Amino acid sequence: MSGQAGLIARLFSRRGALLLARNTVVSTFVFVLGLVLLWLMVQHLDVAKIPAAAFSFLVSNTIHYVFGRTWIFRGTDRTIVEGYAYFLVNGVLGVGITVGLFATFIELGLHYLLARVVASIFTGLVLFVLNAFLNFRSL
Repeated sequence: MSGQAGLIARLFSRRGALLLARNTVVSTFVFVLGLVLLWLMVQHLDVAKIPAAAFSFLVSNTIHYVFGRTWIFRGTDRTIVEGYAYFLVNGVLGVGITVGLFATFIELGLHYLLARVVASIFTGLVLFVLNAFLNFRSL
C-alpha cells in the first residue's frame, strides 16, 4: 500500500472511527464551553469578537488536550510536556484557521456565533487528523 493510501486507510479504519467518535464527543463539549466563553466575553465583558474567538479557542484547546491524552488518544508514548507542545503548535494553526474563517464569515454577514460554529467544523477535522497522525501517533 502506498504511503498516502496507507494513511487514508488508517484514517477510515475501525480505530480511526473510534478515535474520531471520541474526539467528536470531547470536541463538542469543549466547543460548547468555548462558545459560551465567547458569548460571555462579547456580550458581557465587551471584548472584541476576533480576540474573544481566539482566546476562547485557546481555552477549549487546552481542555481538549487533557481529554485527548487521557481518553481519545490513550497510550501515546510522548511525554506530557512534549505532547502538549505539539498540541499547542496544532492549536496555533487551529487558531489561525478558526480566526481566519471566523473573520471571513463575519465579513460575509454571518452572525458571529454561527460563524464560529462553521469555522470550528473545518478546524476540528484538520486538528483531529494532525493529532491522530503526528502528535499522539494513534493511527
